[in-house]
Amino acid sequence: MRRTIDWDGDAVTIIDQTALPVDYRVLRLRTVDELIDAIRRLAVRGAPALGAAGALGVVLAAREGGDLRASAERVAKARPTAVNLSWGVARALEKLDEGAEAVLAEALEILDEDERLNRAASAHAAEIVLALCDRRPLRLLSHCNAGHLATVAWGSALGVVWHLHERGLVESVLVDETRPLLQGARLTAWELAQAGVPYRVQPDGAAAAAMARGLVDCVLVGADRIAANGDVANKIGTYGLAIAAHHHDVPLVVVAPSSTVDRSLATGAEIAIEERPPDELRTFTGTTITPPDADVFNPAFDVTPAELITAVVTEHGRYRPVRPQRSSTSGDEAC
Repeated sequence: MRRTIDWDGDAVTIIDQTALPVDYRVLRLRTVDELIDAIRRLAVRGAPALGAAGALGVVLAAREGGDLRASAERVAKARPTAVNLSWGVARALEKLDEGAEAVLAEALEILDEDERLNRAASAHAAEIVLALCDRRPLRLLSHCNAGHLATVAWGSALGVVWHLHERGLVESVLVDETRPLLQGARLTAWELAQAGVPYRVQPDGAAAAAMARGLVDCVLVGADRIAANGDVANKIGTYGLAIAAHHHDVPLVVVAPSSTVDRSLATGAEIAIEERPPDELRTFTGTTITPPDADVFNPAFDVTPAELITAVVTEHGRYRPVRPQRSSTSGDEAC
């Protein structure tokens, strides 16, 4: 598969994730406005891919002229929860004083780096999963899409599946459909089918029942932002999935590049959660499925507390959370 997001010498190219799995098409984005629109409507999505989009957005802004920093700020704020987007913008801007070519070179380095880091993170996570789970071959459960399409290439949490599948260690993957935009049913299932990995799509509400029936050995998810203490923001539904996994003693492993860790936030309570448009819930494939004026609660993400997560894994291996310091009067040393 080609890169999810790339630079062709004149424009940003992306695999349009709103069209899959029915139509595989590549879009060329020549302006900052086109890139921001693609980000907001999820034509390009996934924290690592958004990091690349942020850097390439600065490249486009430099080519357009005008107030470059203002344009870069617009890109950084296109989606508030995924820290990689603003990280990519900031990293490209660091090269601005060296000229437009230096900005482009840094963006291209982010593209190359992303695949290396996600391969490393998922390889570490695969070994951790094997240490946690005795059964072979493994029955895994995924939520949303943390595969090739969520990164520049390879994938984060779904990258673990690629490593294990290459070794003949995957029996099947249960794929949460991931309401309301069905990233699991549309994107993850498509990637698994392309790779020849056995899978079954299930409604999000079936995950706990699958665990209760002993059908899940490990849950694998990505992340959009990780607080210093190990709390994780990920696609809505991850928190409930983690509660069910904890109750049934099923390990839940989070896989992400270290750029997703935001050490400026002590806990997940400080993570801004994006609210999506009401019509994502009011309609389905263009048909209204609720009363037209129904009030809607449609957060794109939730925050899973660190104590419900078995391991957070980056390219450096298992992430060691920074615990909030205790008062010196308690007699205990700070963690």
